[in-house]
Amino acid sequence: MNVMGLYGVTPKAKYRSYKGDMNGIVTNQLLEKKKDEENHKTYYERNFYTVSCNEKWVTDVSEFHIASGKLYLSPILDLHNREIVSYNISRSPNFSQTLDMLNKAFEKYTDLRGLILHSDQGWQYQMTRYHKILKEKGIIQSMSRKGNCLDNSLMENFFGKMKNEMFYGYEYTFQTLEELKKAMEDYIEYYNTQRITVKLKGLTPVEYRNQSLQI
Repeated sequence: MNVMGLYGVTPKAKYRSYKGDMNGIVTNQLLEKKKDEENHKTYYERNFYTVSCNEKWVTDVSEFHIASGKLYLSPILDLHNREIVSYNISRSPNFSQTLDMLNKAFEKYTDLRGLILHSDQGWQYQMTRYHKILKEKGIIQSMSRKGNCLDNSLMENFFGKMKNEMFYGYEYTFQTLEELKKAMEDYIEYYNTQRITVKLKGLTPVEYRNQSLQI
């Protein structure tokens, strides 16, 4: 690479919402207890398996930084069909952003009883109001173990795809935050309705959801 004058793209430092334990930590519901009978040990494995949509959702916040400022994306992703169920793009990672994201999801699906909504241990997910909102909807809250980003790897995987495909290497083409926001919105629409995935049998997330509903 040196001889040919090639340079790798180095991802920028990611936004971290963890501010410590605010007495709002909950159990990771995506872990499955396993027993090793031969070695007499018990361990846990991540279980992302689903049989239908609206069974397991994940969420997180990611930062997009350009010369004119920063935008923060807060989406909900359905583990069954990898669809972005709802999202909010804000100039500040505040609780209003999280609340708007939830309300958009609740407008689409009124009965979410028994759904697992997983996140990391970010401050917004530890808030009493957040706990209360989910409980009122019959949603089971779940959190990654401290310092274990793999517990929310599918959300991280989406952020990686999005940034590699529409952001990294293009940061200086966005002159304003409005331009960046429009590009982010267009990408999510493309991702949900046009971007096919091998794991979804060559379908888009929306096509896979519609097919699941017909079975």
